[in-house]
Amino acid sequence: MTNSDNIIIVGGGHNGLVCAAYLAKAGKKVTVLEAAEQVGGAAATREFAPGYKASCAHLLNLLDDEISKDLALASHGLTIAKSSLDTIALAEDGNHLTITADSVDGTGLSNEDKAAYTEYRRFMSKFAGVIGGLHNQVPPRITQERGDLVTLGKLALKIRMLGRDDMREFLRIAGINIYDILKENFENPQLKGALSLDAVLGTFSGPRSNNSVFTALHRMSGNNPGPAGAASIPAGGMGSVAQALASAAAQAGAEIRISSPVSKILMDDTKVCGVELSNGEQLPASTVISNADPKTTIMKLLGAQYVEADFARRINNIRARGNAAKLHLALDELPDFKGLNHAQMGERLVIAPTVEYVELAFNHCKYGEYSAKPVAEITIPSMHDDRLAPDGKHVLSAIIQYAPRNLGAGWGEGKAAFTEVVMEMLSAYAPDIREKTVAIELLTPEDLEREFRTTGGHWHHGELSLDQFLMLRPVPKSAQYKTPVDGLYFCSAGCHPGGGVMGSAGRNAANAVLGA
Repeated sequence: MTNSDNIIIVGGGHNGLVCAAYLAKAGKKVTVLEAAEQVGGAAATREFAPGYKASCAHLLNLLDDEISKDLALASHGLTIAKSSLDTIALAEDGNHLTITADSVDGTGLSNEDKAAYTEYRRFMSKFAGVIGGLHNQVPPRITQERGDLVTLGKLALKIRMLGRDDMREFLRIAGINIYDILKENFENPQLKGALSLDAVLGTFSGPRSNNSVFTALHRMSGNNPGPAGAASIPAGGMGSVAQALASAAAQAGAEIRISSPVSKILMDDTKVCGVELSNGEQLPASTVISNADPKTTIMKLLGAQYVEADFARRINNIRARGNAAKLHLALDELPDFKGLNHAQMGERLVIAPTVEYVELAFNHCKYGEYSAKPVAEITIPSMHDDRLAPDGKHVLSAIIQYAPRNLGAGWGEGKAAFTEVVMEMLSAYAPDIREKTVAIELLTPEDLEREFRTTGGHWHHGELSLDQFLMLRPVPKSAQYKTPVDGLYFCSAGCHPGGGVMGSAGRNAANAVLGA
């Protein structure tokens, strides 16, 4: 291998593309290597049945507005088909709750709960703003250096600026469970169930698990227009976000190669010198930035022999157990969800009848079982974008929990049985859904791991929790995106600030490289 000033980014997911765009804009020679036939990773829009398209990441709620403006994503084709979706908490009897950013309404809901919801949104949005303010910062090191102490001091000041009462409440609840917070604030079981779902989606946790409040705050922490946590559907599916990012990166001068899986990160003594593709081709580079999850990067692509034993141990111990499956249904017409009108069918629908129901659903995965009565986040994106399905037909996209990566009986036998459980659950709310379904795709965490090359099939490349956050994410000695290996960096969701299609990890990694 010869010396090269080229920068190689392993993986064309959204963070890798953001990183490439910023580096290319700074005049660097950048090559993005994506294993799949299109960029986007789990956010790619893909055909799962003839004429029907969906993406595994199905809602946009964290994309950083500053990144959108810096990269002029609108000029690269990114448009929103439906913004600020309402959340409708489904009930089997059709008496649903409608939850918006500033109100909640439905049969049997007391005025006290309505007022409590307004206050809940106030303090949760305010606390989420503290976390969101950290998204675009390289985390401080745990040292006594002046710069890091100043950064930590600024964080402490932000918390202090919440005001005395809100500061105390933030410090009290940030690390505890959402169950207790909901119990303190609300009486309505249906409302508590729906709100608890936002705290556990994509995680290996239930409402009674510590850190579930933090997860709920993370979901609301996006630095984007609209209310905190507002979810939108991009035109063309989530893949349109990746395509716009790829277009911006290419316009800035980055080269993007698809169908180019990296099999090995190459070393010259103690420094990276390039990568090797699965076909044996070797590409030289002075810097390699990995958008693969940290565990895959160190333990598979690099090799643990190139890092200290303690660092390898910490990386190998990152908690990343996927616990959510993704369901796609090809529908020949809209199913009849009891109690929903046509317009409501296009909103965000959730199945989480009570917080106790959600906790019982989680209990199964502790023993290597899938939920007998799962919870779900459901959208029908074709209501707003007719390009996703043939004329007059529709796509249903849903996150289903809980489905542990390491199913005791194995997903070979368990997948069909779990699919039946899921369809039975949906039939309780839409009795005609089976007869209107022409194709079913259920992606288990095992499928997600295989297709998107993420350890454990975990969306966030690692649990979002206080011990895997900020200067501890993914582990100390690499929280500033640079690894202990000279020339090797991380830029994936496994880094600060974590999962969700926001792009901040990619931009922060680019800044770390440019500042090196």
